[in-house]
Amino acid sequence: MRAMRMLLLAGAAMIGMGAASPPPRSAGLDTHAIAVQRFGNDAPWYQDRIPFFESADPKIDAVYYYRWQLYRGHQRDLGEEGYITTEFFDDVDWQRHPYASLNDATGFHLAEGRWLNDRRFADDYIRFMYRGGNDRHFTDYMADSVWGRYLIDGDKAGVLEHLPVMRHIYRLWDEKFDFDKGLYFVEPLLDATEYTVSSIDASGGKDGFRGGDAFRPSVNSYMYANARALAKMATMAGDTAMAQEYEARAQALKDHVLADLWSEKLDHFIDRHESRKNPHVKYWDPIRNRELVGYLPWMFDLVPDDAKYAGAWAHLLDPASLAGKAGMRTVEANYEYYMRQYRYLGDAPECQWNGPIWPYQTTQVLIAMANLLDHHAQQGPVTRSDYMRLLRQYTALHYQGNRLDLEEDYHPETGKPIVGLDRSHHYFHSGYNDLILGGLVGIRPRVDDVLEVNPLLPDAGDPQALAWFRAQDVPYHGHRIAVTWDADGSHYGRGKGLSVEVDGKEVARRETLGRIELPVARVANAPVARPINRAVQLVRGQFPIGSASSNTDPENVHDAIDGRTWFFPELPNGWSSAPGEANQWYAIDLGKPVSIGRAELAFFADGKQFAVPQSYRLQAMVDGQWRDVATPKGAPLANGVTDLRFAGRAARQWRVLMRQPQGKAIRLAEIKLFDR
Repeated sequence: MRAMRMLLLAGAAMIGMGAASPPPRSAGLDTHAIAVQRFGNDAPWYQDRIPFFESADPKIDAVYYYRWQLYRGHQRDLGEEGYITTEFFDDVDWQRHPYASLNDATGFHLAEGRWLNDRRFADDYIRFMYRGGNDRHFTDYMADSVWGRYLIDGDKAGVLEHLPVMRHIYRLWDEKFDFDKGLYFVEPLLDATEYTVSSIDASGGKDGFRGGDAFRPSVNSYMYANARALAKMATMAGDTAMAQEYEARAQALKDHVLADLWSEKLDHFIDRHESRKNPHVKYWDPIRNRELVGYLPWMFDLVPDDAKYAGAWAHLLDPASLAGKAGMRTVEANYEYYMRQYRYLGDAPECQWNGPIWPYQTTQVLIAMANLLDHHAQQGPVTRSDYMRLLRQYTALHYQGNRLDLEEDYHPETGKPIVGLDRSHHYFHSGYNDLILGGLVGIRPRVDDVLEVNPLLPDAGDPQALAWFRAQDVPYHGHRIAVTWDADGSHYGRGKGLSVEVDGKEVARRETLGRIELPVARVANAPVARPINRAVQLVRGQFPIGSASSNTDPENVHDAIDGRTWFFPELPNGWSSAPGEANQWYAIDLGKPVSIGRAELAFFADGKQFAVPQSYRLQAMVDGQWRDVATPKGAPLANGVTDLRFAGRAARQWRVLMRQPQGKAIRLAEIKLFDR
């Protein structure tokens, strides 16, 4: 390989000497045009928030922007409690009411959200989870995810704010710790993976939804990662005793995982049964088949750089084992109960982990593979070409024909969705953009003042190679960075090879793919703006209370003030009027007078049944009469947010009065009210 040619600008080591204001955007991509092309009227939400990306693979690009739509749609505004990220658009019985939160997907949500230039969403979500939101309904690696966010934003106060609660939650998991074996155990259902080998076999093959407690690579890897994160945070906080305690916990877990959950027979990390007095399985016996979960120790860098362990990756590439035609099987094909369907909702198949592809675990395995390829000398049979092939395979799962709609799980041979329930559309229990920015682009966040970039692309000539890409406006330690790859220099016309920009200035370049490391001193982040939406109804029947001129079913009315905004046609969202009457209104009773100076209105339109109002106005109840406070001209935006600003005034009741198009209905996806 040709020697790296590095160009460092004068003073590069001093990058970061600046105030806590938004860093300049990079020149290169026309981000406004891209935002409008990808998001239509909703472009303003994304314009200054997301990192922009393009590559020689248009399907990867399309899914990258779709995944930001998915992230945006799953932001739920709780009013004074800020934003959280949801897993399902529709409410499900097992969510934490009334918030619709679930702790099992938090790791993915924070890994995606940490790449936003607007830090509010991840910040609010972390605050919510550590102020009572994490009910430990499922296993999670939340503390590790908070640390992962810190590696990008460098906010010391933010990462240490919840350390005492993190420690408390960690110790609560002692109830699932076997002190004799030195390992955690869990029921697969509460590991968010029902119908695994351990639970099916514990039922004698008859079921597997409940039961089957096991010492699993997942929960033990999660707890290892959380302990390691707590040790690092404690060191930063100056708590030496805590740091030593949790470093020792992490090391002990690592030792036990390597000694006890590694199967010499299967060359794979496996479960051991924890179930006692079970007629079908014995305590501490290993399960009899390989599962995809066996790669999770690499996700958290638990596994040594050793050929003995790296050989396990051969199973992922083996069509007779974990490699399905359309994606990664969750259990290998020779398992006795592989793909047997046990559970239905009506006639529709329900979720199972005995073979189907799950974007959830596919994401985890691709993160694990990225770690292996980035910093392990012993990589077994895995190559960068494999990484890109599997990433593209995962990309394809997002497509239902020509429509982008990620669902819960898929058939490993056909790639078709299995569950297909209403709740399954645009499901957010996985990651993608973190794989693009951290894997394909190769930004490897660090705790020190160094920017490290190592794209996981194969060399030119490989069928999985990319001729070019550019990631732009990526936040890192208070700066905005850009990474560009142009194999022959012809696409961007700025020279061949790999280059890095910081705050719009090129600071490093090399002609070939490979690692770049350069000093980037952190600067303070711009302060987080937290306007509070006063119009959110979390509990039905409590203030704020909505009412409407038609279609007054309580759930229909509630949907316009539930804090959720999306425009996906597969899942209705918001209050829908009845067609016919020309004049329609939607009103909110706040329960007491509140000073309001700004409103956001989000309308859905599909060109068929629903259209935006022909005209509209915002009114407040003053002295017993509705009075106009904002009378904009024309129609509001379709599938976007219309922002109304007006002289602030205090009122208890507010409404939007609308002129409905003939033959159409109005769908008000969300209305928000702010003090300014």
